[in-house]
Amino acid sequence: MSTKYPDASVNALSRRRFLQGSAATVALGSMPFSMSLLSRGALAQTGRQEILSGCHWGVFKGIVEDGRAVEFKPWAGDPQPSPQLEGVRDSIYSASRIRYPMVRRAWLEQGPGADPAGRGSGDFVRVSWDKAIELVANEITRVREKHGQQAVFGGSYGWKSPGRLHNCQTLLKRMLNLTGSFTSSTGDYSTGAAQVILPYVSGSIEVYEQCTTYPVLAENTDLMVFWGCDPRNNSQISWQVADHGAYPGIEALKEAGVKVISIDPLKTDTCEYLDGEWLSPKPQTDVALMLGIAHTLYSEDLHDQKFLDRYTSGFDEFKPYLTGESDGQSKDADWAADICGLDADTIRDLARRFANNRTMLALGYATQRQHHGEQSTWMLVTLACMLGQIGLPGGGYGLSYHYSSGGAPTHASPILQSINDASGAKASGQAWLASGGSVSIPVARFVETLLNPGETMQFNGREIELPLIKLAYWAGGNPFAHHQDRNEMLRAWRELDTFIVNDFQWTATARHADIVLPTTTSYERNDIEQVGDYALSHIVAMKKIVEPQFEARNDFDIFATIADKMGKGYEFTQGRTEMDWIRGFYEAAKIESRAKGMEMPVFDVFWESNEPLAFPLKDEQKYFVRHQTFREDPILNALGTATGKFEIYSRAIAEYNYDDCPPHPTWLEPIERLDGPTTRYPLSIASKHPRGRLHSQICGTAFRETYAVQGREPCWLNPRDARERDIKNGDVVRVFNDRGQLLAGAVITKDIMPGVIRVQEGGWFDPVNPREIGSLCSYGDVNVLTPGIATSKLAQANCGQTGVADVEKFTHDLPEITVFSQPLPRNAG
Repeated sequence: MSTKYPDASVNALSRRRFLQGSAATVALGSMPFSMSLLSRGALAQTGRQEILSGCHWGVFKGIVEDGRAVEFKPWAGDPQPSPQLEGVRDSIYSASRIRYPMVRRAWLEQGPGADPAGRGSGDFVRVSWDKAIELVANEITRVREKHGQQAVFGGSYGWKSPGRLHNCQTLLKRMLNLTGSFTSSTGDYSTGAAQVILPYVSGSIEVYEQCTTYPVLAENTDLMVFWGCDPRNNSQISWQVADHGAYPGIEALKEAGVKVISIDPLKTDTCEYLDGEWLSPKPQTDVALMLGIAHTLYSEDLHDQKFLDRYTSGFDEFKPYLTGESDGQSKDADWAADICGLDADTIRDLARRFANNRTMLALGYATQRQHHGEQSTWMLVTLACMLGQIGLPGGGYGLSYHYSSGGAPTHASPILQSINDASGAKASGQAWLASGGSVSIPVARFVETLLNPGETMQFNGREIELPLIKLAYWAGGNPFAHHQDRNEMLRAWRELDTFIVNDFQWTATARHADIVLPTTTSYERNDIEQVGDYALSHIVAMKKIVEPQFEARNDFDIFATIADKMGKGYEFTQGRTEMDWIRGFYEAAKIESRAKGMEMPVFDVFWESNEPLAFPLKDEQKYFVRHQTFREDPILNALGTATGKFEIYSRAIAEYNYDDCPPHPTWLEPIERLDGPTTRYPLSIASKHPRGRLHSQICGTAFRETYAVQGREPCWLNPRDARERDIKNGDVVRVFNDRGQLLAGAVITKDIMPGVIRVQEGGWFDPVNPREIGSLCSYGDVNVLTPGIATSKLAQANCGQTGVADVEKFTHDLPEITVFSQPLPRNAG
């Protein structure tokens, strides 16, 4: 895979070392159910083993010598293997591996709630597994008895690892449900605003649903608009096992000569690969730009009134706002230009090009991870409705092209079952969308809940009373990476009596725990999964590559033992072993497959084949068009909205009377933005998805060397901004605002617009003084800078793409980076 990094000579050698030998692109395509048996005799002769498995980064073969994984070799059927596989392998052996059960000394010696300011300082005591399990079970019981069931929080949000059995978040909730109840969370950080607004607008959450497929785009689309959307970077990973189907899809666009526009503060990998036209409006002004385009469509009679009349509701209520009749301000291209920074003629030209071509608007998630983020998604759908191309081959809009290879055609496969959380919610798909528990809060409002128990919160048309939380249990997530306003979070964490973490690396989250339980990686246990969130092209055996390291245990065994300690062990396991569960999932899929006219091999043949099990692709799925059936018959195939149509104006939202979410798409000034009227700092922060990891995953591995600058997270700057601050390529810089400060390594590049810096989300939080709230982060966690506010009262989602700061060259002695090493354990007496 060709992964583009701005030039930074300080890491060129290490980057070459990791990228040498990347597997060549292989065309995806195999006969249905083709399975070639591997010659185990040949492996025995060489003293090596090749063991099939899969992960967020794709299907691979683990090469094992003398019990140690020496290479993760991409599967030959992968069309674009991710170079990050090297970091995935190193996660087994990294210096940050959690080796033993550990308990924070103050908590162990003085009891729950002791010295909360000491969390993160690394003073842990090693204990036995029996002692750790006893402490966890007793503390859950104590908190429930003293404060009530809702005082235990089991939201445990995060990307965990794929697999239908070892879904640690579902397993945590299973244990908590069987032994009592708990407070859970609903929604996610990825699409928190969009998934709440879209059911009102288009009748479903859409952001995790299939887009019009790439073969259709290649044949029919004239103009592809990637709006805050970079599939060539983001498609390296998937929620399930990655199929990387977006890469041949993008290649097909290139071969077909489809014109491409990228609207983004950064020149993306996708834009560069497709030789696209790059437009860079000021961050957080996308709604104003969309309104300027919409006004031109309306004023020049380029909009499709027939489509609006038949397939939408509420345009007449929106029109007075667009024209300025209702508020005295026309939302024309000149008005939009003053806000977004693009030339008014460019905005008018965009409207004409959109209308005069078969246009696909591909929106990324970043535009809704902003203050008032609901408005960007709503306005993009409105813009697509005005163009009238929704449901036509190659036209309309898509919300998943950058996520898990959305647009890769869906195969005719059965759906693997998965273990449930004992409340009926399954682990498949976006499992975090199911709330579970006795009480549920919006996922991004956990810090607010800790700080304000008993207060009420508006959320999606209803009122929630925030519960008192005294114990939080996290498994398979990293809140000290994904949550915003880290220093406010530190204050909130001091309200907890106890914080328990299951993990395999000493992330900042683990370092801030009171009890830490060491888990296996995916590569030290068996599981089963499907390949491709949308493609569902194969079922893959996720085989154990190596034995568990040190004293690590898998989450299934950990939670089964806790449940057993609390009298619910059999209910948790149902008397089944790991392989019993996996075989059961497969056999259920086999029955479903037979009902579809296909015959899967028996489980033992599948498991021993050492190859993924392939499923066929039918033409109707290969050439899928989003909303085509709705366009063909809007009555028979009505949308799930109140009117059965796209709702440009929502009467339901109007009834909520929220001051921060009007009943139609609206430009609302964020709390801060580049050149905004209330902004105190000169640079906008783009906390984009990383190029060299999955959020915070594999940050704690040697793969970090391929992008780190002087050992720190990169900070991309435009040459103009660097020049004004006397910053050179490779300098260590301090990035700061009123919320926090961090160190990063400067990367000077013209691929970012002036006035914007990029610090990737997911960098591990490493405060110089863990006891001091506001301490300098020595590695580069961007969320020390971003605000913890909600998008609005409707969605209560996060604002990870809202934030401004300044940058200066760091001239003091560089503090040590400690987060990627072991805390200093001490043996218990």
